[in-house]
Amino acid sequence: MTAITERLRVPGAFVLGAVLLLGVAPLALSDFRLSLLAKYLCYAIVAVGVSLAWGRGGLMVLGQGVFFGLGGYAMAMHLKLADAADTGEKLPDFMQLYGTSDTLPWWWEPFANPLFAIAMTVVLPMAVAALLGFFVFRRRVKGAYFAILSQALAAALSIWLIGQQATTGGTNGLTDIQGFFGYSLDDPVNQRMVYFVIAAVLLLLMALARQLFVSRYGELLVAVRDSEERVRFLGYDPANVKLVAYVVAAGMAGLAGALFVPAVGIISPALIGIVPSIGFVIGAAVGGRASLVGAVLGAIAVAWAQSTLSDEFPAAWTYLQGLLFVLAVGFLPGGLASLVTILRRRRAQPRTTPTEEAEEPVPVTVGETA
Repeated sequence: MTAITERLRVPGAFVLGAVLLLGVAPLALSDFRLSLLAKYLCYAIVAVGVSLAWGRGGLMVLGQGVFFGLGGYAMAMHLKLADAADTGEKLPDFMQLYGTSDTLPWWWEPFANPLFAIAMTVVLPMAVAALLGFFVFRRRVKGAYFAILSQALAAALSIWLIGQQATTGGTNGLTDIQGFFGYSLDDPVNQRMVYFVIAAVLLLLMALARQLFVSRYGELLVAVRDSEERVRFLGYDPANVKLVAYVVAAGMAGLAGALFVPAVGIISPALIGIVPSIGFVIGAAVGGRASLVGAVLGAIAVAWAQSTLSDEFPAAWTYLQGLLFVLAVGFLPGGLASLVTILRRRRAQPRTTPTEEAEEPVPVTVGETA
């Protein structure tokens, strides 16, 4: 009976999550709250990739904002071009205001194709991650040095986007997005459709990540995290193992950024810099980076706290966010999800009474009679 329960535990949890996200939440929440939840679920998608790369692979990915931004800008570029075409314009509105030319930049033109734009939301982040990871992992850069490089990349992309006012919108980014593949985002029904798409993508990516966790590759990834040299002696290249996890996590972050755009209607450098990248990791750390469910719930909880507490305590929220990360890493490395395991272990430990501890067996020698 225990074996059957263990087998049904993961499918049951998946079904429960699907019922809550696709059934209960749309019925229980207002349109405004549901749109906020859609935004939080985008962060949860990033957390799935963080759980794979950091929780299983030990890669401190502090630059996920880069891939989130690449996917978001790829989607936003197409949607801005589509909005311009609907109004009979050749250029997006911000280019008409800040642009210095009457022609569309050459690197914007391919994004008018919806299939190309959708593909780039995943392919572009994965390509950048593959290029960076190839050089970094081949040189055996890891630990704090890898985290610093990730943050440097996030800062560089944010600074570059801010400096390109005429082509990327500068500090404001790409705003006032009206449509999503022919559907008006002003319609609450279409906003709910976007929510359902985001929730379905999250569930599918969690199922995919779960399969990676229990696969032979997942075991190899854990082995690389725990003892990289031993894996190398067994004939595997740890650089390739880590590269796959890093690239897959980047693709998930890019897809999350692409879905974030129709959910919120904006993408800007403020959403992809160093601070947002750290926020993605904090959510996974608080919930439990080694647990998919923990990482997802942690990302949603931290995002909700940021939306509510930052309004009431704008100056103190950043310090509180940093304190959460320090406490999670320093005192509860497994996150809140590990509390369940800790409680189970304590319950499984045999309890001894003071009388049992005092009673000691009396030694009996050979030949001794009672």
